[in-house]
Amino acid sequence: MSKPRRISHSILLSTLLVTASFATENLGIIGIDSTTIDDRFTSKQTEVSNTATISGETVDEAHIENIQQVLNRIPGITTEVTGGDKFKLHIRGVENQRYMGEKPGVAVVIDGVPVFERTGSVNIDLDNIESIKVVKGGASYLFGEDALSGAVIITTKKGAKNSYSAVGVEAGSFDYRKYLLRGGYATDTYNFYVQGSQRTSDSFWENGGYDNKYLNSKFQYYIDDTSDITAGIELSDRNKDSHGTVKGVTEAETNPTSAYNGTGDRDYARKFDVQLAKYFLTYAKTINDSSNLLVNVYQYNDNTNFISGPIKYDTSGAKVTADDAYGTNNDYFQIQRGIKSELRTSGETFATMLGLDLRDNYYENKTNILQSYCTRMGATACSNPNNIKTAGTITGNDETDENVYALYGELKYALSNDLVMTGNARYDRITMDYDDTLNSIQIKKTFNVGSYRLGTTYALTPSSSLYANVSTGFRTPTVSQLFAGDIDPTNTKVESNHALKPETSYNYEIGLRGNTSWFDYDMAVFMIDRKDYIMANVGQYASTDPANPLYTATQYDNIGGMRNKGFELSLNTDRKETFFFDVAYSFIDAKFTQYDNFNLTLGNSYGTYVSTLTNPASQYTIEHYNLTGNVVPRVPKHTLNLSVGYNYNEHLLLTTELNAKSNYYADELNRIEIAGQATLNLLANYTAKIYGYRFEAFARIDNVLDKFYYNTARASGDANSDGIFDAEDLSITVNPGRVYTAGLSVKF
Repeated sequence: MSKPRRISHSILLSTLLVTASFATENLGIIGIDSTTIDDRFTSKQTEVSNTATISGETVDEAHIENIQQVLNRIPGITTEVTGGDKFKLHIRGVENQRYMGEKPGVAVVIDGVPVFERTGSVNIDLDNIESIKVVKGGASYLFGEDALSGAVIITTKKGAKNSYSAVGVEAGSFDYRKYLLRGGYATDTYNFYVQGSQRTSDSFWENGGYDNKYLNSKFQYYIDDTSDITAGIELSDRNKDSHGTVKGVTEAETNPTSAYNGTGDRDYARKFDVQLAKYFLTYAKTINDSSNLLVNVYQYNDNTNFISGPIKYDTSGAKVTADDAYGTNNDYFQIQRGIKSELRTSGETFATMLGLDLRDNYYENKTNILQSYCTRMGATACSNPNNIKTAGTITGNDETDENVYALYGELKYALSNDLVMTGNARYDRITMDYDDTLNSIQIKKTFNVGSYRLGTTYALTPSSSLYANVSTGFRTPTVSQLFAGDIDPTNTKVESNHALKPETSYNYEIGLRGNTSWFDYDMAVFMIDRKDYIMANVGQYASTDPANPLYTATQYDNIGGMRNKGFELSLNTDRKETFFFDVAYSFIDAKFTQYDNFNLTLGNSYGTYVSTLTNPASQYTIEHYNLTGNVVPRVPKHTLNLSVGYNYNEHLLLTTELNAKSNYYADELNRIEIAGQATLNLLANYTAKIYGYRFEAFARIDNVLDKFYYNTARASGDANSDGIFDAEDLSITVNPGRVYTAGLSVKF
């Protein structure tokens, strides 16, 4: 009977062959580092893109409530926490201007499964992470749709080393609680574990509490000395209410918890009930000394229910102030199924990878009116039945079948002992079949999209290398962007555009990586140019203009452009040393290169349109702007994460962390600037092994100095209807301030 250690070595034989020694006499065996399925290929020595990896041990040691707290250690990454451990992430400032739940411009893959949630956010069980790998730059050459600025590949724990048992409990500020129970077992031929966890909190914000439950299991079977099969399942049940937003800087000061009193802001969407299920099966086979095969089959289910659209006026036209007065119930269901396979070869001169990606996705969306209301203000307007929405009315019932057929590959060729060229290419055929049963509409659309990467690495010394690449990413139009007028034929304010093209990003990058006797380093300069950017003709989240024939209806078109350029630096030392540190710094200059049309609404958009505003409480007007050259909002130019650790002895680890970012604009007009901020965090970990049991206790303090700042700040119009667009129109989520967390766990 084979030993797991020997089998594991056999399965990873190609990984060992991948490692290229940058000795000037001989480059050695080269291989493919890229994969969309697993994390077993982790060499950076011939990688032509800027990448970063965070180990599961680092995540476990951080004792975080959300993944933002570790992703801060990667330069160029920004995240928006939407409650608990759920987050939306951005790379190099791409899509920071979006905030209504759209896709983030980043491909997210968990255990080979391309994950896309209805709200644009991502969730992951933080207690089950083996590694997080970030690939920056256009990454559609591997991952396809939406990899405009890169990809995040998360692998969960598996293998004999993770077949341990454990119990754990944590507690913290705002009645935060975490409970974990894990059981595992390993033999010479198989290993498995089952883990359940729960995170719950009352939250700093009014109605901001959450309750997240996870159940994970993974089974790995060693078929023979050269192959294994892994089956995994992850179930989650997540309940979250409000994000905790307030309206304007005054309320942020006086009512930071967003306690609702009938006059404050209400989140656009609330009361999320999300049930997720992920199933996958991965087969790995070492064919011979220079080739291997990976095959992954998966299914990902997302059933999301939430309410949206705060009601402004009742059926008589009177103002509504009730906290739970929302107009729409949303019931969304999706199934993502697929199969991926990758075949790799390695050699002294060249290496190859050929991949196949087949997806069968189904999306179903149903909406209905929760409470009767009027879409305008005043009794006169509400006497018109066209302005009344009646409770129980079905407003949406549609489904979309999406199929993806993609072939991709990579060729790596050694031109000399020091110079390696890498080429990637991918071809996607994407078909969408839309069926609106409410309006008896059936629409089909097909896109054929190619993407690529071309790069090189050059060994300057045995311990340093120069790398450069150009790569692309793409995003196809959504059904609503393509067929808005067809889907809602009675709405004269929206128009279809069947001629929409996919958006493309072009990433240009040059970097230097290496190591010294003291630290590892990686630095890169980059530029991401976005072409054929899909934008509404009236601007992002803006309004139509009744007085201008060009903007009386909203239509999406390839009329926008952006350019993000900057510099990134990471320095990392050995965490086993008595003192160690990590530095992540980024500079990003992001601007609109084409943004000709933006309609700013001033006054009450539910009131009467006038050309000259005299009573903003009951009237509104539209101002037109050209925002070409403006800075992309919510992208700080400078961000810095500095982490310093001290191993006091073999049991006690002390860590301090500084997070800082510079000023940024909250709006596309660049009128409202948010001050920069810096926060300090402290963490103490104590571990001890007693009678074969590994005990770990920790205490963590975030925002030690109790700094007041905003987690998010955004604005796109006159939210308080006073006829002026200023800081009082911001939608703000205030940081909770100083937060304490402590816990105890036992592994055996």
